[in-house]
Amino acid sequence: MPPICQSPVAFLIPWVLVIQAYGQGQLPETAPLTADGDLSAQMVAGIERYLTRATADSVAPRAQFWNRDFSSPANYAKSVEPNRARLRIIIGAIDELMIPVVLSYDSGPDRPALVAESDHLRVFAVRWTVTDGIDAEGLLLEPKVKAIAGAVVIPDADQTPEKIAGLAGKSSDPFAGRLAAAGCRVLVPTLLDRQGLWSGNPSIAMTDQTHREWIWRHGVEFGRHPIGYEVRKIEAAVSWLKSKGRTPVGVAGYGEGGLLALYSAAVDKRIDAALISGYFQSRQELWAEPIYRGVFGLLREFGDAEIASLIAPRPVVIEHSAGPDVKDPPATGPDRRQSAAPGRLEPPALNSVSNEVERAHKLVTSPSGQPIADGKQAVDAPGSSRALTKFLRHLGVTGDLKSPSEFRIFRTVDAEQRQRRQVTQLLEYSQRLLHRSAKARNEFWKQATPESHDTWPQATKSYKDYLWREVLGKLPDPSLPINPRTRIIEDRATWTTHEVMLDVWPDVFAWGYLLVPKGIGPGERRPVVVCQHGLEGLPSSVVNEDQSSRDWRSYRAYANQLAARGFVVYAPHNPYRGKTAFRQLQRKANPLKLTLYSFILWQHQRTLEWLATLAFVDPDRIGFYGLSYGGTTAVRVPPLLDGYALSICSAAYNDWARKVVTLDFRAAYIFTAEYDHFYFNQANTFNNAELAALMAPRPFMVERGHDDGVAPDEWVAAEYAKVRRLYTRLGIPERTEIDFFQGGHWINGQGTFDFLHRHLDWPTP
Repeated sequence: MPPICQSPVAFLIPWVLVIQAYGQGQLPETAPLTADGDLSAQMVAGIERYLTRATADSVAPRAQFWNRDFSSPANYAKSVEPNRARLRIIIGAIDELMIPVVLSYDSGPDRPALVAESDHLRVFAVRWTVTDGIDAEGLLLEPKVKAIAGAVVIPDADQTPEKIAGLAGKSSDPFAGRLAAAGCRVLVPTLLDRQGLWSGNPSIAMTDQTHREWIWRHGVEFGRHPIGYEVRKIEAAVSWLKSKGRTPVGVAGYGEGGLLALYSAAVDKRIDAALISGYFQSRQELWAEPIYRGVFGLLREFGDAEIASLIAPRPVVIEHSAGPDVKDPPATGPDRRQSAAPGRLEPPALNSVSNEVERAHKLVTSPSGQPIADGKQAVDAPGSSRALTKFLRHLGVTGDLKSPSEFRIFRTVDAEQRQRRQVTQLLEYSQRLLHRSAKARNEFWKQATPESHDTWPQATKSYKDYLWREVLGKLPDPSLPINPRTRIIEDRATWTTHEVMLDVWPDVFAWGYLLVPKGIGPGERRPVVVCQHGLEGLPSSVVNEDQSSRDWRSYRAYANQLAARGFVVYAPHNPYRGKTAFRQLQRKANPLKLTLYSFILWQHQRTLEWLATLAFVDPDRIGFYGLSYGGTTAVRVPPLLDGYALSICSAAYNDWARKVVTLDFRAAYIFTAEYDHFYFNQANTFNNAELAALMAPRPFMVERGHDDGVAPDEWVAAEYAKVRRLYTRLGIPERTEIDFFQGGHWINGQGTFDFLHRHLDWPTP
């Protein structure tokens, strides 16, 4: 090996000759890099264009997931059963219902269950069991004649059950009351609303998130979702209504209730008919709607038309009412932590509704299963006489549609406290899911037996595939040649820094800085350290030597330090820069079953492929060392890419599931603006220890500052202990370490540098 440190003069003349030989200063066998401007912003914009195209092109490929059999209604229902099952899973409607469902009247000494009465019906405050620790609450509307059908009528999230029942005076939309007056026994559930009174922990922070987003954040990591929770509440209501006699039961809803009526009828074949108002339309802009509507992977297989096709041959009435007009997050005071994701709900456009209905007609060729559009124009309010009459006819109710007579109100339900109970139950349930997640991961991993380090890669092969495809989201192979372009941006006495750009797909490129030490001998191949920046960072962040800068406080120019030690260094850019801009990329990717890491993984794979072509690089000795978001990359990218020989996670390693959803830690992601950090069902499959396990038998290290606010030492140490145990069982305990140091959220570069020298087989200076 050549000596690490040489006089700068010794390099000066030969390197000048090399630069002249390259013509424009680029590396051999690369084209000149001429791109200018903010390449980070261009990368984010390019990925956004890719996702826009992929979203627009997502409709036709859905056919590959369907195998419809129209030979008979029974055969059709059977043929779409796999699609029904997948929809249930991705919306998180999976918790076992309590059987039988018990409905109880909400009453007490000064709280009569009977809320109101009219000439046609009585209204009771009720609750009914759903699953362990979760109840539904709302109203029961009992007709005074024998009920000839049952209905679950679901209000919009910003409507109370009282309003849709007709009990709220002039502000009422007596959707449910009219069905009850026609002879239906009606249950009206309370939904999580779009206010945020209970979104937070008073001892930690209150947030500006709606209750729907607050519960979305608590559920998604465990494969749950507000949609799924509320679908189960509706299914429990259907169970109770079915238990009252052999009468048809339908679901009807407006706005958010329309969404839930559609999904409930799609997953539950016991529902005899559905009415959807103010919701049904194209979902190609799902990413721009409030985050609590986002469903991971939905648009790969389902739009509203495909979901409606799961209801066939049962009838569904589509009513084009205005729908809610909402901009999230709601306005809040200065005492609230500003962490909510942006989102927008606009009334469906007529052509969007009619086009989606037409798509549904084409998907379901059997006339009895065709969805029915109620007219060619919007109605003023949900629950028009025409739509309700059609819905009732499908339930066998043939009498005249009536408006409920004036109600006599006996008591006012405390809607605020009812909402609080709904939120609190789901919070408590999520904390139980957090507690159970370790057991769920153990069950998920039971097929991977740590017999030896030789057999471990094969034992974990299916887990790597699952992580990439089902959690992070896998894109097709790159479609463009690498087409490397380079330029020299700094020439020092002991190394030269090149800026590099590589192609991946149209509009998507990889970009970074390559630091090449001088004095590399003919035929010599050096190890490489990939130095990954954190949130809002750039490749320049890891080389910045201005000690007054924020970059220096975090990174200590560790790329330069490693280049000075003789390592070839590559500093790639990851596209988590631009605050809301990059986080909205995650929103846009999720409905396609993709995440930011879907792109980052292939950008890194392309970089590894290119590095392996360089004459001075040893492709078997490429290590990864990332800080903060770069540390989260360290447990997601190197484990899946065989080209990385080791990985170091700095200022990020912790108990991920706990970090995401615990209610008693100030930096938990439920409280912060980092809504890009939620991955569907990851807590039940891969915590940080399991991610690190996929790195084995390759070396893995954690760097941890005692004062780093990312997580307490106790979380980090306990989670790392699982990694240490695994490496010991594999007979390679020397290949993993944790380096605690007195400091904070920054590169320490002591034990980690030694780890790099030892495991990349490069002499310590």
